[in-house]
Amino acid sequence: MTVARRLRVGVLVSGRGSNLQAILDTSAAGRLSADVVVVLSDVADAYALERARQRNIPALFEDPKAHPTREAFDKALIGHLEQHRVDLVCLAGFMRLLTPAFVAHYRHRIMNIHPALLPAFPGLHVQRKALQHGVKFTGCTVHFVDEGTDTGPIIIQAVVPVLNDDTEEALSVRILRYEHHIYARAIQLFAEGRLQVRGRRVICAPAPDGGTPPDFGGLNP
Repeated sequence: MTVARRLRVGVLVSGRGSNLQAILDTSAAGRLSADVVVVLSDVADAYALERARQRNIPALFEDPKAHPTREAFDKALIGHLEQHRVDLVCLAGFMRLLTPAFVAHYRHRIMNIHPALLPAFPGLHVQRKALQHGVKFTGCTVHFVDEGTDTGPIIIQAVVPVLNDDTEEALSVRILRYEHHIYARAIQLFAEGRLQVRGRRVICAPAPDGGTPPDFGGLNP
């Protein structure tokens, strides 16, 4: 019997790493055909590195100040990822823009999670923007990374209602639950080879058993 090779994932982080933890937990529970094989951070004391060490996963700090240019820093990141034979790069709260050279090296193999329904509210402070604009619904988006800021082809989105008494913190907490859910689903679909990028669209192919593509609306994490 031939055992399918599991997807090798490298995760880039800058902070506490709750999405990293969700990926690790989903993998450990057997619901994800992927393993995190290296975690890289641009922040020496990012708690996400400790989360990786607790699972005996290589956790490396790469100091941006040790490199003369952004391109040189990204080249160092690529070196680590290539050393660990990474198939997919996942950004989990990584607070640096990737250079075009990095994006080109891993074209359609970099995912990011964003706490809004892109293309609405790209960038930072998105819950504040949602409340200021008075939207009735917001949510989160998993997308492939391109050369822009939160502009890459969208893979999965989850919708979260905005309540009348919401604060930035309360809304962020509710959205985060959905982030943890849909990021793992996107990675699993990639691991199954079911994601096809056609221009601006990401098409989810039917399951190998002939099932229909999943419905990503109405998620219940």
